[in-house]
Amino acid sequence: MKQITLKAPFSVHGKGLHTGMVIDAEFCPAPDNHGYKFQRTDLEGTPTIDALAEYVVSTQRGTVIKRGDVTISTIEHAMAALYAAGIDNVLIKINGPEMPILDGSASEFSSKIEEVGVCEQKDDKDYYIVKQKIEVRNDETGASIVVLPDTDFSVDVKVDYDSPVLTNQYASLDSMDDFNKEIAASRTFVFVREIEPLVKANLIKGGDLQNAVVIYDSPMAQSDLDNLADLMNVPHKEVSEFGFIQETPLSSPNEPARHKLMDVMGDLALIGRPLKGKVIATRPGHSINTTFAKKIRKEIKHQDVQAPLYDPNKEPLMDNNRIRELLPHRYPMLLVDKIIEKGDNYIVGVKNITANEPFFPGHFPQEPVLPGVLQIEAMAQTGGLLVLSSVENPELYSTYFMKIDNVKFRQKVVPGDNLIFHISFMTELRRGMAVMKGLAFVGEKIVSECEFMAQIIKNKA
Repeated sequence: MKQITLKAPFSVHGKGLHTGMVIDAEFCPAPDNHGYKFQRTDLEGTPTIDALAEYVVSTQRGTVIKRGDVTISTIEHAMAALYAAGIDNVLIKINGPEMPILDGSASEFSSKIEEVGVCEQKDDKDYYIVKQKIEVRNDETGASIVVLPDTDFSVDVKVDYDSPVLTNQYASLDSMDDFNKEIAASRTFVFVREIEPLVKANLIKGGDLQNAVVIYDSPMAQSDLDNLADLMNVPHKEVSEFGFIQETPLSSPNEPARHKLMDVMGDLALIGRPLKGKVIATRPGHSINTTFAKKIRKEIKHQDVQAPLYDPNKEPLMDNNRIRELLPHRYPMLLVDKIIEKGDNYIVGVKNITANEPFFPGHFPQEPVLPGVLQIEAMAQTGGLLVLSSVENPELYSTYFMKIDNVKFRQKVVPGDNLIFHISFMTELRRGMAVMKGLAFVGEKIVSECEFMAQIIKNKA
């Protein structure tokens, strides 16, 4: 899967939910590995903020990111629409401190993305793959996010409120293809009893019945309702019974739960990578959503590249026989057993370390350890297979080391370990010269890494 950006720019215009300001936001195509960035065009120097979880500073009625003195708030609906469309790279130019609320949903964002279209880019997508259960809980609120391993991204959301109108609701999204039809039109919602505290907190200045569903679930005199309407500068509305108050009908009976699902997606987009896993969110809110996203971001910063998935039952792309056809190495120097994955810019190889390796009797007799130089050699051989796959008749060529830099050994490798190599191009292949980054994993841990330059040369007849 290649990275994706917009095919053309598009703009939205409207008031901010909390500031009430009229704001323009332009969504622009961005280059490979750019990610999601917001640019404040109304400020001197037009500063940008990366839309990443570590920059979240507030989650009160919306997600707010801040870097230095620059803030952007209520970003979650736009982020959900971008994430659902599979977009990896976009620059959002905005002339105010808050995204326009529009109709309180992601519908306009999704429609305009569909209208302008998307295009594939050169580099591969960089997924965050969930390999074991991950859980974040808040025992005080009963909120939790649990993510389980899965081959794709899906979300289940359960909401539970102490309300006679909105009690238990459930929503799910099994495929991103269904987002526009099932989720995008779900609007934000608020309880009448919450409005006065929010107004006193200097929030929801732009809120009205066009951009939010209002839930009336506790008795209140009509005069008090009129006072709330005056506080918000909206027309008075006669309310005689509990229920949902809005200008247009609910988009679905479980619209609040679907909106919460949208918020989960928008906040998980702050991980900075598309996620492969099944998300189960119970009583979610921006606080628990972004706490989970921050947890994953810490792991990503600690180890930028995840260990590749290795399924020993899966048919390899190249077995030992094919590798012997491409590489001139033979016993005891053929150090790649099979290739399990390959893209245009990367390759993944496997070397099973056994007690019968010929170097262990001397390195060391009482404590066998795989020599670091052979780990680098194995990475180079794997990289050689990546380079050779880019030429016709690869059997006629060999690869040779020219330079090795930034070598690090983090953990010893011993008999019984399975070494997984991830080799990727750092620059384009030019004139038979390749600069590559190599990482060796045992389990989920990097055991060694290096950068190296190699050259492919045609063999003499």
